Amino acid sequence: MASIDYESKIPNNVDLAADKRLQRALEKWQPEYLRWWQEMGPSDFADREIYLRTAVSVESDGWAHFGHVRMPDYRWGIFLEPTDADRRIPFGDNAGTPAWQEVPGEFRTELRRLIVTQADTEPASVEQQRLLAHTAPSLYDMRNLFQVNVEEGRHLWAMVYLLHRYFGKDGRNEADELLERRSGNPDRPRILGTFNEPIQTWLDFFCFTMFTDRDGKFQLLALAESGFDPLARTCRFMLTEEAHHMFVGQTGIGRVIQRTCEVMNEFPDADPSEHGAMPLELIQRYINFWVSSSTDLYGAEVSSNAANYFAAGLKGRAYEEKKYQDHSALEGGYTIEKLVDGKLVSEEVPLRNAMNEVLRSDYLDDNQKGVDYWNKILVRHGIDFRFRLPNRRFNRSIGLYTGLYFDLEGAPVSKADFDAHHDQWLPSAADREYVQSLMVPCHQSGKWAGWIAPPAKGLNGQGLDFEYVRL
Repeated sequence: MASIDYESKIPNNVDLAADKRLQRALEKWQPEYLRWWQEMGPSDFADREIYLRTAVSVESDGWAHFGHVRMPDYRWGIFLEPTDADRRIPFGDNAGTPAWQEVPGEFRTELRRLIVTQADTEPASVEQQRLLAHTAPSLYDMRNLFQVNVEEGRHLWAMVYLLHRYFGKDGRNEADELLERRSGNPDRPRILGTFNEPIQTWLDFFCFTMFTDRDGKFQLLALAESGFDPLARTCRFMLTEEAHHMFVGQTGIGRVIQRTCEVMNEFPDADPSEHGAMPLELIQRYINFWVSSSTDLYGAEVSSNAANYFAAGLKGRAYEEKKYQDHSALEGGYTIEKLVDGKLVSEEVPLRNAMNEVLRSDYLDDNQKGVDYWNKILVRHGIDFRFRLPNRRFNRSIGLYTGLYFDLEGAPVSKADFDAHHDQWLPSAADREYVQSLMVPCHQSGKWAGWIAPPAKGLNGQGLDFEYVRL
């Protein structure tokens, strides 16, 4: 077991005490982090004991301990997977050479940009979700929200350690700015658009953890292949924690769907909204919104930056070493579709330039598994409806399709046609008002709001009536 030192002021497994200058810098940053958490973390629940899991090692088995903890007392820290002294850069022009233990000078700016962009998403999601506990549909769900929040906070610590340890004054300045930006702030917004979207309801939260955290999974998978070994080791452990976030989203939406199916079978001639459930078409519109917004996070379909990152060995493909045999990506191409004179035209681009699109395709394939899971719920309840993912061109704000309009199948449409169908394809003001009206808290052990079904089982062997949050 690679144990974690919890006796230190900042828990870690990187021998922080051996570098006094770094230790002092991070201990100086720590009060600012706690101040940010108090201001922008989950509101009004600081004195409550939450049934949280805490990492006790970085091994894949037996790495977590569960217990009731107050969130301000949660031991955030710096955890990297153990070093593999023989690790080689797995892809790009430097493939086969020893992985870097320090930042190569020629890639300093690019690596810092990659780390800052990833780091900025972690506090952003906490800020987006800070008020949700007040309308939690159960103590089980409230606990899951808080678990996601504290782990996003720890992921921020992981990236801030890299900035402090490897990027000197520039890194320290970037770490400070991570606590100064705010999700949705018009003057100092978060870097990526999705992380400035408001999350005011639990349906938004479940969609976010299903789709946006899944983007995080694939970004971390690409960075986990990096030739900069400390970054790769950091991301591999973050992926261990990230899996729970996607579980919360996929099963959360599944439980909303299950409850709607139950209401539809009990009242077959009524609209589910008449009985406090969320209509399936409404859920589909929320899926369309969050999928399209999260799809934007991969960037442009054709990208010289992505090509340069791959060539240098900074950011690979998901499962680079396991999935691919050719790690140079110099041969062959990737087919994309462009809109030319109102028609879609296929064009092959060099594979390295299409690395964003390769990662986006893997992400969408993984999303489909969640959709299949939800459709099985519909089948079990005998409901003649099926969820689907919108086409990758739908409702895009970044890349080739910016400023263009497509329907759910990806066919080109006019702006007037898109506007006319907006409320059929994306959440309307009435949809949002209705979902908001359902956000009435249910904070009794073993009880659930009427719009969501209980989970199949509790967490960590606990029952459904377990006191996941001590209120």
